[in-house]
Amino acid sequence: MKSLFRTLFPRTPAICAALFLILGLPLIAQAKINAVATTPDLGAIATVIGGKFVEVTSLARPTEDPHFVDAKPSFILKLNRADALIEGGAELEIGWLPALLENARNPRIEAGAPGRISCVEGVDLMDVPADLDRSKGDIHAMGNPHFLTDPMNAKIAARHICDGFVALDAKNAEFYKSSLARFTSQVDERLAGWQKTLEPYQGTRLVAYHDTWPYFARRFQLKIDLFLEPKPGIPPTPAHMVEILDTMKKEHLRGILVEPYQNRKTAEKAATETDSIILAFTQYPGGVKGTEGGYIELMDYLVNTLAKTLAAPSK
Repeated sequence: MKSLFRTLFPRTPAICAALFLILGLPLIAQAKINAVATTPDLGAIATVIGGKFVEVTSLARPTEDPHFVDAKPSFILKLNRADALIEGGAELEIGWLPALLENARNPRIEAGAPGRISCVEGVDLMDVPADLDRSKGDIHAMGNPHFLTDPMNAKIAARHICDGFVALDAKNAEFYKSSLARFTSQVDERLAGWQKTLEPYQGTRLVAYHDTWPYFARRFQLKIDLFLEPKPGIPPTPAHMVEILDTMKKEHLRGILVEPYQNRKTAEKAATETDSIILAFTQYPGGVKGTEGGYIELMDYLVNTLAKTLAAPSK
């Protein structure tokens, strides 16, 4: 029996190498795109578009300030091994991503490479500064980078992600394109409902901790232009809070939008003094309970939470 086995399967280097290649081909064919997204919203959209052919990792946690992500050494390894890097492209990650990329030394995700997927092209960016005066706080040269809070911009990001995956994995192009079509159709369908839900509250003024929500406000015709921060990225000061509270009392403002990483105690004090309500908002899936499912679930939560708050009787 042994002699027969050796006859059929001789142990020569050439034969062993051939067997390895033959047996290994299915594994190679099934290899997934290793995609790294800078933020969880991009990661959630990439997961929908990529499906079974893409493995997605998000660097920023959903409860973390995306301007000041804890750039862990493990991120360098993730980026070094990545086939694709998905970023917003509007300088949201400028404070932490460049140094990681420099150390990762991965030509596949360098600027201009097929694996570098930027999602900003085609977005009508808001709050583009006339000058880069840093005394005005944490400003971005390209404009406000929180553009995915508008579902129409999420469709733009999804298209860029699809194009990127197609460029990297042409054999599964039809899958990515079909996934994009389904996501786009779902957003369009749900957007009509979201707009109808918030239609009674068009023109309502709200307070936010940080200027995260201009795209959300524009899409749903709200007014979110009063901030607990005196300038972007600058902690609230006593003098500024006096002005904010005075305005809130005079205009009987009902809601304060606060994200997981922001100072809730400051917001609670403002809410107590003005008989307003704190809304636990987040721009990322998984940032608060009820948003874990993905981008659609995130928008459902934001719209329904806001509508419920504004519909409640005044104190």
